[in-house]
This record gives sequence, C-alpha cells and structure tokens, in this order.
Amino acid sequence: MLDVGDANLICSDRGSSRQVFDLPRRLVAEALGTVLLLAIVIGSGIMGERLAQGHVALALLGNTVSTGAGLAVLITAFGPLSGAHFNPVVTMVFALRREIDGLTAAAYIAVQFVSALIGVWIAHAMFGESIMQVSTKLRDGPALAFSEAVATFGLIIAILGTLRFRPDATAFIVGLYITSAYWFTASTSFANPAVTVARSLSDSFAGIAPSSVPLFIAAQCAGACSALALGGWLFREDEPHE
Repeated sequence: MLDVGDANLICSDRGSSRQVFDLPRRLVAEALGTVLLLAIVIGSGIMGERLAQGHVALALLGNTVSTGAGLAVLITAFGPLSGAHFNPVVTMVFALRREIDGLTAAAYIAVQFVSALIGVWIAHAMFGESIMQVSTKLRDGPALAFSEAVATFGLIIAILGTLRFRPDATAFIVGLYITSAYWFTASTSFANPAVTVARSLSDSFAGIAPSSVPLFIAAQCAGACSALALGGWLFREDEPHE
C-alpha cells in the first residue's frame, strides 16, 4: 500500500536504483493480485468445507489461514508495482488522502471488481464446480453490518498506522489482521466491496447472498471513512518543536 503520486507512474527506490512503473503495469498488478486473492478465498473455502466433513470451525480455520497467508504474499509481490490495494475502499482512502489521483483510482476500482469475479470463476473451475453461481447464504442484520464496519475500520487503521511507522511490515500486518478479523467479527471480515460482490456469485462456503451485499458495502464504506477521519489525525506528522 505505497503512496501514489503521478497519474501514470509510480516510483520505488531500492538502494541506489529508481524504478518507474507505468499505469498499465500497475493495473495488471492490481488485476492479478485481486484474481489470486479471490481464488484463494473461494478455493480455500471449498477445500475446507470438503475436508472438514461438516465441522464448520475447521472449514473456517482452513479458509482463514489460507487467506491471511495469501494476502501477505500477494501484497509483498505486487506492492512495489501498484501499492497492492486489491480493495476499492483502500483505493478510496488513498484517493481522499490525495495519494492517488481520481482517474487512476477509478481505473483501480474497475479492475478490482472485474478481477474479483474472474478469481471466483477460476476457483470454481479448479474444483469442478459450476462456473456461474449465485449464493444463497444470507448474511443479514444489524450485528453483521456493524461487524463489517468494525472490520473495515480496523483494516484501514492498521494500514495507515503501519505505513506511518513500519511500512516494510505492511504485507504481514494486513495478512495478520485479516486472519484475526475472520474470527473476532461476526461477519468473518469481508472488509472489501469487490470481494463482497464477487462472493455473491459463489454458492460455496465463502458465499454471500446478493440481497446481503448492499448492507455490507454500506457498512464497509462507513468503516473506511471513519478510519480515514481518525487516522488522519492520529497518524499525522507534527511539526518539530523548536
């Protein structure tokens, strides 16, 4: 989740070399990362459910570990290229912080939504499932909506705080946070509108019914905006005192 400046280029300093990445490569990085993230989320859910033989906690544990580990790997691999957002609310936060311009943010978000769907279909194909599905798993009610707001709030706060003080640890912090949030939130921490929409098209362990999607996304946006407001104050750089 690196700071982004120019609309078409991102620079990364590694030692004495300065690497420049153009917008098409950044969008491909976002696409690949999001595709693989959804393949991990859906695929590990299917595998966990098949192997757990009815033990939901074991299936969720397999889904959790795979997702957290996968996120850490994907952010490490693609972070220097695109910032490794893989999440529209993360992109929205950086756009509001003026660390990525509006047109680039819109392109990121479009790529994230499309790529998330592709990742779901790839997972279905790997496990011999019907490619086109619609979830029947209802995830409704104020408690789950509040859980999504809390999960997304925590994710954005974790990202902003880590970027402020330990940017080299961002991949592992995000992976560990999502691993934790799978278990401490009632919603199992979707915390990502693109992931939420894509999971509505999988009638598997990780699915969510389409009717549950709008409330989840509204809660995610509310949580992200709250975290942005607090994090902007909490993690700001103070002027040095003389």
